[in-house]
Amino acid sequence: MRTLELSLGLALLCLLCAEAEDPGAVGLDKNKIAGKWYIIAVASDSESYLRKKDELKMAMATIMVLGEGDLKVSFAIPTPEGCKKSEWIYKQTGVPGEYYCPERGNKTAQVVDTDGKTYAVIFASRLKDGKTLHMLRLYSRTQEGSPKITALFKKLAREKSFTDEMIKMLPRQEKCSLDEV
Repeated sequence: MRTLELSLGLALLCLLCAEAEDPGAVGLDKNKIAGKWYIIAVASDSESYLRKKDELKMAMATIMVLGEGDLKVSFAIPTPEGCKKSEWIYKQTGVPGEYYCPERGNKTAQVVDTDGKTYAVIFASRLKDGKTLHMLRLYSRTQEGSPKITALFKKLAREKSFTDEMIKMLPRQEKCSLDEV
């Protein structure tokens, strides 16, 4: 579950990535990424994810933009043990499109596709025990993604070599959420 939590957070951070070096790259600005997001789909090659994917439910994240482009990201992640809430500060790495959390190790992520308003597809990689793990996530401003966006997510997941068994559309849940910022 920790692998999922760490990757989910970093992915949201990369919504700023293209804007930092190329303001027109994905049509985003810092004000557009701030606020509430739902993680509505995930694909991963992590063995721990694959073992637990049927237990996963929709998570929530809230982003606040801080000075110097840093981000404060708060999470609410439902787990079998209850609602796990956390908050982390993420910093730019200096490499366009990369963010990191000093307390959370070496993880990178990038925006694969977004309309800048309603959804974002994020690809994240991290090194764990000598292996590089990959995760693709679909973020939405609402708890339900349109059929067009979910089809796009599945297509992009297959292009990144994720099999159907690695892809999970996360069921909606109401018990684990964040207070409004």
